[in-house]
Amino acid sequence: ETMVLYLVFILSLYFIPSMSFHISNHQYIKKKKNEPPLDKGMIPWLGHALEFGKDAAKFLTRMKQKHGDIFTVRAAGQYITVLLDSNCYDAVLSDVVSLDQTGYAQVLMKRIFSLNLPNHNPESEKKRAEMHFQGSALTQLCSSMQNNLQHLVTPSEMGLKVSEWKKDGLFHFCYSLLFKTGYLTVFGAEKNNSAALAEIYEEFRRFDKLLPKLARTTENKEEKQIASSAREKLWKWLTPSRLDRKPECQSWLGNYVQHLQNEGIDAETQRRAMLLQLWVTQGNAGPTAFWVLGYLLTHPEALRAVTEEIQGGKHLRPEEKQKNTPVFDSVLSETLRLTAAALITREVKQDKKICLSNGQEYQLRRGDRLCVFPFISPQMDPQIHQQPEMFQFDRFLNADGTEKKDFFKEGLRVKYPSVPWGTKDNLCPGRQFAVSAIKELVFTILTRFDLELCDKNAKLPLVDPTRYGFGILQPAGDLEIRYRIRS
Repeated sequence: ETMVLYLVFILSLYFIPSMSFHISNHQYIKKKKNEPPLDKGMIPWLGHALEFGKDAAKFLTRMKQKHGDIFTVRAAGQYITVLLDSNCYDAVLSDVVSLDQTGYAQVLMKRIFSLNLPNHNPESEKKRAEMHFQGSALTQLCSSMQNNLQHLVTPSEMGLKVSEWKKDGLFHFCYSLLFKTGYLTVFGAEKNNSAALAEIYEEFRRFDKLLPKLARTTENKEEKQIASSAREKLWKWLTPSRLDRKPECQSWLGNYVQHLQNEGIDAETQRRAMLLQLWVTQGNAGPTAFWVLGYLLTHPEALRAVTEEIQGGKHLRPEEKQKNTPVFDSVLSETLRLTAAALITREVKQDKKICLSNGQEYQLRRGDRLCVFPFISPQMDPQIHQQPEMFQFDRFLNADGTEKKDFFKEGLRVKYPSVPWGTKDNLCPGRQFAVSAIKELVFTILTRFDLELCDKNAKLPLVDPTRYGFGILQPAGDLEIRYRIRS
């Protein structure tokens, strides 16, 4: 009986997003010349799956210390080559012929969103988003976002009297506010009363909490029912006909819906695709704002510096206030360095040679997977960042107060000291809008609210290790605060 239970336990484990358990198409009977160091682990077939699943960052850090910037591990029958030399991320990931990402996107869409888009093309999707999240369209979007946020923080919308203290968890406070702001701005839904917005956010959070388990197919029966219920409710809210869309040529959402219709996608699938886009556009800004404010509240010197910078820009017009904020920008960069933990995964479609920044060449095998994990390198690399686990609000500032861009490792300039938005050919098209929304929220909170920790000695909660691989990390707990709207 004990062995049966152990087997069930083993088969229920996960180790990285989108990882399906199957025997690899080759068994590495003999390691070829110039292949990365191979670490099979002690358990046949299973390899390192348990340790990988428990805490990916801790496991891959140990492997990096043991093997260096490139290595291959076996996990549940699959061979995964992990690349941690950030100076060659661009060159490697720009090869879309040898390295494929569409297969994983299809798997994840099915598992998480019950969505099947057979013609899904990440590249064309990115180009479509760039049309609406850059240039003059971005300016209009940011203006709308600012108006929506200012509406949401009025006393009547928050159900607060002026100068009345209210307690909340900082994560809930930030995530709910930015989610509602983003939902109103990007999706422009009708009948946006407070109760409806609160309901949509709560259903989204029920779904979002289970997202890592859905991706790894490790949810239990009850969790599966919760996710299914949340999805059904969100699909109803997100029916394209219920969304208040501008003319197709002006709106990202309208353009996307039109694209789906042109592809012959049925109405039900369109609804499901809306939930995918809701999570993609709203799943990371709120958690980022939590970490920014959390670090500021637990580091008085940083809070003082940002507050002084905001006060210094009070005389500027609203559209100018965000432009010259080097201290806040450093705080945000440092926050993202500590909490942006996306795992970039590709399937090796054909044998491929890659060259590290030290000139060493390695061969990747067709059928393996390649993973790039910028959280470990460059973001948490002690050779690039001194005391990388510590929050230093001025880490990205020069002595003269300008942005610090030059970081080095072993005498070589590091191309990316942090990779929160992806690499050159894989940059998030909505990054400028996300930064604007986070900055607007933090500035609004610090200027229009009194905000303090309930326990002045409280520390930030630990991260939830199951969120490694899904963008911005989320906390395992919350930070209790109290706030009031200033008179």
